[in-house]
Amino acid sequence: MCPMPAYAFRAEARPQFLPEHSSPERGIYSFAYTITITNVGDVTAQLIARHWIIVDAHGGVQEVKGLGVVGQQPLLAPGEAFEYTSGCRLTTASGSMHGSYFCVAEDGEHFDCPVPLFSLEAVAGDGEAAQPGRVLH
Repeated sequence: MCPMPAYAFRAEARPQFLPEHSSPERGIYSFAYTITITNVGDVTAQLIARHWIIVDAHGGVQEVKGLGVVGQQPLLAPGEAFEYTSGCRLTTASGSMHGSYFCVAEDGEHFDCPVPLFSLEAVAGDGEAAQPGRVLH
């Protein structure tokens, strides 16, 4: 059995297209994403900052850096999790996001928590791709 790493958070993302906040005919596609961050290490640590890379279907890149997530810097004991929902807008119907969190353990050690790449896909409620000028029922 492998020993548990001392300093480790795991991040999992669940993206969702928001048609009610989108306007495909104007090139506005809104997405929400719910992130669950779990302390899988054996030391209490705090999420301090975030760094996102958001890429649209044309290869346009947005880089987002800032302190905390949704105004918080959660402190997680081993086994604890924190979940939050945030959002972004793209000018294309699809894209992707990935990034990392900068974290500091209670003993002063710092480490990064990668957020694996996830897809952003504008899909209507019926599973069809949202098309500009198309009426979805």
